[in-house]
Amino acid sequence: MRGAHRHGPRMSDPFFFGYGSLVNRATHTYPQVERARVRGWARQWKRTRLRPVAFLTAVEADGEDIDGLIAAVPGADWAALDEREWAYRRNPVAEIFHDPADRPPLSDIQIYRTVIEEDDSPDARHPVLLSYIDVVVQGYLREFGPAGAERFFATTHGWDTVVLDDRAAPIYPRHQSLTEDEMRVVDRHLSGLAEVICDTALREEIRQHRPPQEPASEQRMTPGNARAGLATG
Repeated sequence: MRGAHRHGPRMSDPFFFGYGSLVNRATHTYPQVERARVRGWARQWKRTRLRPVAFLTAVEADGEDIDGLIAAVPGADWAALDEREWAYRRNPVAEIFHDPADRPPLSDIQIYRTVIEEDDSPDARHPVLLSYIDVVVQGYLREFGPAGAERFFATTHGWDTVVLDDRAAPIYPRHQSLTEDEMRVVDRHLSGLAEVICDTALREEIRQHRPPQEPASEQRMTPGNARAGLATG
């Protein structure tokens, strides 16, 4: 990634910066997708009191950066993405690195952060879903390779948490099928970072928070087509 751009006059559709499940292109069909890195933000596990489980959020952090993807939001129609990220608020990105270096500066790139007033720490009753981690890591493996996945684990804050193993019956609405190699990458890194638990009663309790909708395997977000529930970026 080359060329740090500080934003000038608007020259195109706005873009979002994805740092979690939005890095996995199988979860959406937004156009003009490119790898990128934002500066001044970090990635962290957070529980918001608006949701029953913990997810990733971007948090302001001087001197840190996050690898991820940018993608265009056609016609500045944020409605679908804002609904997907309904427990978050959009924030402007001040500095970003991306290819190609000779493209005009992007004037409007937004990053999603949880609502600060609703932030809380993950705990045993509000864990991180393994099916969500699977989706995120698969995205980083596909976009940035094994080194990128390793960097994801190394640069994400808040691993002193509980991970609920729901891989056999995924709760996360945009869950994906992982290869054996991809699952081994996830499991190897988690073994030294977080406590992974199997709790059938807790899985069912969390599952009750999912609204009725089409089978999760069919949920692929397109611009103008929001899916609510547990899904997040």
